[in-house]
Amino acid sequence: MGRILIIDDVEANRFVLRNIIADMGHQPVLAENGIQGLKIMERVIPDLILLDISMPEMDGFEFADILKQDIKTRHIPIIFISAMDEPQDIVKGFEAGGADYVTKPFIQEVVKSRVEVHLKMAEMNHDLIESNRRLQASITEQIKQMESEKKKVLYALLAVARKNACFEEQHMERLQYNCKLLAQAMQLSPKYEHLVSDTFVETIELAAPLCDLGNVAISLDILQKKDKLTPEEADIVKTHTTIGAQILSDIRGEGDYNDFVDMSYNIALYHHEKWDGSGYPNGISGEEIPLPAQIVALVSTYCALTENRSFRKAFSKEEALDLMEVAAGVDFNAEIFNIYKKIARQLR
Repeated sequence: MGRILIIDDVEANRFVLRNIIADMGHQPVLAENGIQGLKIMERVIPDLILLDISMPEMDGFEFADILKQDIKTRHIPIIFISAMDEPQDIVKGFEAGGADYVTKPFIQEVVKSRVEVHLKMAEMNHDLIESNRRLQASITEQIKQMESEKKKVLYALLAVARKNACFEEQHMERLQYNCKLLAQAMQLSPKYEHLVSDTFVETIELAAPLCDLGNVAISLDILQKKDKLTPEEADIVKTHTTIGAQILSDIRGEGDYNDFVDMSYNIALYHHEKWDGSGYPNGISGEEIPLPAQIVALVSTYCALTENRSFRKAFSKEEALDLMEVAAGVDFNAEIFNIYKKIARQLR
């Protein structure tokens, strides 16, 4: 059963249409004018509207214009009813957003036919919208599942890379935690508050450990060497940036604009770039370095200094920050380092 709103200032017309609609098995709702019709629609949204054009206070065209501007009501089909039957009047009705046009005096069979056609079309349109909604929900869920699988693959590779490089077991967790902490602190800075959103904070926590993903392809003999690396070996180690970026580029695929993979790519490729341009692989400097890579470069330096390595013991938190003070503005962004020092007590 459809709910049909009938708006006509002539009582006889309203009653004729009411009887036709009721005889069809639908529910008629009557209004004397457009203003009353709008008040009714605050409580009840009809499936179709039979709308007179010539009415006092608010004519049918004004009423239709109000409905078409509202996202909640613009989809409701409107059948204009009028004694004006000149072609230009009918055309004006369609231009105003009408789905159909019925002239007075009413022919019962014509009214019934038009009402049934537009109710059926409205139902089909609703079904199509709902079908599209379900399809979109299904596609979105599949995309989420695919992204989840990508992350699992990347973290599995990262576990191998971490083990190959003999990093401490808690290295990944410390890097994630400290990057998230720094990003949250940057939200309170006038310079960075517009750049570091809540989504940015969540994403960098997940993406930061992938900075060393490329180590999965570096020889164990080099990664686990206790003596000083030769220049040739050092050059090989440097390729972990481009290797990691290539892996992430491949897994991203054509047309995949996932924030996590995009940020991970920038971190993997640029986290060894230095503020003064002396880093690798591209020798870029300053703000040319993507912000996530700037953050990870600083935090990974801190984590490396405060962890045991095959060639030295771990530095204390205070010793590490003192060493980094000297490198601020040379190796990494001094402004971000100043923020980092303010949260030193919370660092792991």
